[in-house]
Amino acid sequence: MGHDDSGGAEGSLQGATGAAGAGSALGEYRRRTPLSARAFARSREMHVNGVHHNIRFFEPYPFVARSASGSRIVDIDGNSYTDYWMGHWSMILGHVPRAVAEAVAAQLGRGWMHGTASEPAMGLSEAIRGAVPAAEKIRYTSTGTEAAMYAVRLARALTGRPTAAKVDGGWHGYASELLKTVNWPFDVPESGGLVDAGHVVSVPYNDLDASLGALESVHGSLACIVVEPVLGGGGCVPADESYLRGLQEFARKSGALFILDEIVTGFRLRYGCAYEAMGLDPDIVLLGKIVGGGFPIGAICGRAEAMRSCDTGPGGPERRRRSYIGGGTFSANPVTMAAGAATLRELEARGPRAYDGLGAMGGRVRDGLSRALGGRASVTGTGSLFMVHFAPSGVGGGGPQAVRSAAGAAACDTRLLRRYHFEMIARDGIFFLPGKMGALSCEHGSGDVAALVEATERFAQGL
Repeated sequence: MGHDDSGGAEGSLQGATGAAGAGSALGEYRRRTPLSARAFARSREMHVNGVHHNIRFFEPYPFVARSASGSRIVDIDGNSYTDYWMGHWSMILGHVPRAVAEAVAAQLGRGWMHGTASEPAMGLSEAIRGAVPAAEKIRYTSTGTEAAMYAVRLARALTGRPTAAKVDGGWHGYASELLKTVNWPFDVPESGGLVDAGHVVSVPYNDLDASLGALESVHGSLACIVVEPVLGGGGCVPADESYLRGLQEFARKSGALFILDEIVTGFRLRYGCAYEAMGLDPDIVLLGKIVGGGFPIGAICGRAEAMRSCDTGPGGPERRRRSYIGGGTFSANPVTMAAGAATLRELEARGPRAYDGLGAMGGRVRDGLSRALGGRASVTGTGSLFMVHFAPSGVGGGGPQAVRSAAGAAACDTRLLRRYHFEMIARDGIFFLPGKMGALSCEHGSGDVAALVEATERFAQGL
């Protein structure tokens, strides 16, 4: 999924450069969020580390949200924040957009769990197929993790081969199939209990020669290559188009499937998927986030020939050659389908100008943050996605090194990044999940950009 969801180096806020500033921000945060402190203490009594997704915890405790609207999120203490996390980057229309809220309310009136085929699913799939050429057939899941897991299974069933390839820093969810080389150092296992890591090979992002060398060593057993057009959890790093084309060409020649994880980028950078603008032709595309309108979703979209292997109906493959993709109890839930269809209808109605506007605003953010931080940071991203990296100086003491891979992102000062994000939460009412990239929505505006740049300038002066 290339997602938001990699763990990353947390570090201590007080351990970052400028501990006095961090400590002052901690005090301010505690003063402003006493109800969140008490509520989170309750949560920790019942839940593992108080959260239900590892990255949602940050020191000293995450604020507890009460509501959200447009580009703002409000905690239970009444503090309002400009939101750049935007629900794991899924809320491109902003929080509680009217068109989606109305579609959800209408569907709730008709029922929210039917356990059979539904018209809302057909409506969402028609919208996806109209915008994503590779989506000849679609199977929905409830999470991106499931979509990636099933895509690898499908590739193995089709090819009869065991090995899946991914990139260093690529995040595709918690399933064992691809839970390898997510966080630095990449040679340390990501988790106990993994039994599939021996059938996963990892290659360096944006380094085609080295990647092809590693792939050549497993070409006879290679079932698929899974890659993100923009490395999400690994640092908001766009792929070189030549790199992706080179991986696709290798997959074609070796008889492996080329799988693009567009769970973050699908309908984020354009109406449809990023791959079309790059001249790519994937066998399978993974979608999620935006296509669910903020509700739980994952989607495996593929060429009809590839997707036939998961057909258990009449005319489908025999059991031993079948890729069993269940989807789950809540797959294609009618509320999610209605929300996703309404989101895509709204994006299509707004047309290219909406994406042009988001991209231009993203450019202003990246330029503004680069100026505010001077030679201290490299700012990555594309379109409405962006991320700051406190990067080492270049050769000869020049400006910060450009970040082009997860290894490059890991070489940056990640503790200082978390401090930067936390100080904006505590002092400026600006919310990033500390250490993660930011995303703009259609509800953000020039005033939000100016406030973000000004807050960054104050942080830089404090350094």
